[in-house]
Amino acid sequence: MDEVDESRQMVLQIGGALKKYRKEKNMSLDDLAALTGVSKLTLGNIERGETNPTLGIIWKISKGISLPLFALFKSEESVSLYRAGEGMRFSNDQKNWTIEPIFKNASSDIEMCRAYLQPNSAYYPEGHHVNTTEIATVMTGSVEIQVNGEAYTLNQYDTISFRADYPHAYTNSTDREAVLHISLKYGY
Repeated sequence: MDEVDESRQMVLQIGGALKKYRKEKNMSLDDLAALTGVSKLTLGNIERGETNPTLGIIWKISKGISLPLFALFKSEESVSLYRAGEGMRFSNDQKNWTIEPIFKNASSDIEMCRAYLQPNSAYYPEGHHVNTTEIATVMTGSVEIQVNGEAYTLNQYDTISFRADYPHAYTNSTDREAVLHISLKYGY
């Protein structure tokens, strides 16, 4: 499957999962918009597969409906292989932060992804679900991670764990792309 087909499949999967959730909860698009803070028009476009939502929009939806982010991309396969640079990728609006899901079992409360932070840039994530733990390991490069106003510098293979519902940010002040392995443990 080429990248265009994969992207189209992802858009349809997100829309289908969102519509299924909304119907199971007997919610209108207006109800879902009020719950997530995402406009009714945008939600309708997502459900119909007419738009490729940004990472920020997906986070708002995930948080608003209290589902792990990757539950919108669930896989029921007994063996899943995720190769770097292949498969689904999501970027923020500035295109300086990209994630690739590498573990997306919908029945689990743990998610993992590879994250790519472009040189000389910063990423300020949407607020995560309450009681979520984020574990980040720098695989290449050097990244400063600010958590609740405190800054921590991580070099290759350094790991940090923190409550992801606290304000946090990732900064790459180098001239090289930084690659991180990030795990989220939801604490429902």
